[in-house]
Amino acid sequence: MSGRLLVFDLDGTLVDSRRDLAAATNAALQRVVPGLEPVPVEVVTAFVGEGARLLIERSLRHARVDLSADDVLPFFFECYGRCLLDTTRFYPGVAEALDALAGTTLAVLTNKPGAFSRTILEGLDAASRFARIWGAGDVPERKPDPTGLARLLGELGAGTDETWMVGDSAIDVATARAGGVRVAGVTWGFDPAALRAAGPDRLIADPAELASLAAD
Repeated sequence: MSGRLLVFDLDGTLVDSRRDLAAATNAALQRVVPGLEPVPVEVVTAFVGEGARLLIERSLRHARVDLSADDVLPFFFECYGRCLLDTTRFYPGVAEALDALAGTTLAVLTNKPGAFSRTILEGLDAASRFARIWGAGDVPERKPDPTGLARLLGELGAGTDETWMVGDSAIDVATARAGGVRVAGVTWGFDPAALRAAGPDRLIADPAELASLAAD
């Protein structure tokens, strides 16, 4: 493959996974502290984006539970593996936008474990649309480290000048900057204020606008 490449983040960009992430986080916390007050969905959402360990560390701190992430992570992965697709869906218009990009090489680069990411996209009948679906465990460092992005460009034969990173967070902007590619920020995601402050090259408010990246 060669030519134009669009590299998508997953959570907050392609899929709305907030309720399933919150459900798994709270189920894991309940396993170690039965009866603990649930962490609200909006609070868990604010903790998402830098990998499962930080999600659990921040949730423990919020709940004032004096345990390490290592005590809770196995339960989180177990619980999340059971509810990956309970409520997680594409944002409205995203499936249609991917259809419109059928002639463009697409990939996913996320800090979510790669196995979970592939299961979600397979469950949404969309895995075949992506040349690569990479997450934690597939690349040595999580975003904003650009190693995974550089490997995608190398494997898929794309130059930095013909690649867009597409994400909803400041982390995605930093990843793109570190990797020398342009970045488009989607405003429907988990933290639009931080995204805007990070200064992406383009802001996209409607998934239908994603198709324009294939020609820009």
